[in-house]
Amino acid sequence: MNTTQSDSYQPILLAQHWIDAWNQHDLDAIMQHYSENINFCSPVIQKMGVNTAGCINNKHELQTYFQKALEKYPDLHFELVHILEGVNSIVLFYKSVNNSLSAEYMELDQQGKVCRVSAHYKGL
Repeated sequence: MNTTQSDSYQPILLAQHWIDAWNQHDLDAIMQHYSENINFCSPVIQKMGVNTAGCINNKHELQTYFQKALEKYPDLHFELVHILEGVNSIVLFYKSVNNSLSAEYMELDQQGKVCRVSAHYKGL
């Protein structure tokens, strides 16, 4: 990690807080992790009919999408499987809806906020 990024950045803490926020269905806590300048791509965006491109490029639309996902999956629960650390990025492997495997590549900005996501799922 470069020295311009927050010294408080710790991938394990970020991952656990992110998982906990989702498992508590706490939208405000979930959104705290994301930058105002977000690029979020996921096949679930397409599957839920949010947009055909499968990408969201602003935080307000991301919040709306997450709210719809929480409503669609009221029993949503994530189980963290593994964390991979990169340069200003992490990859979270977790079990998701219907115990399916999921992975999210998360790129972090200089404030330690997630600014780019590429989500991947097995068995959508």
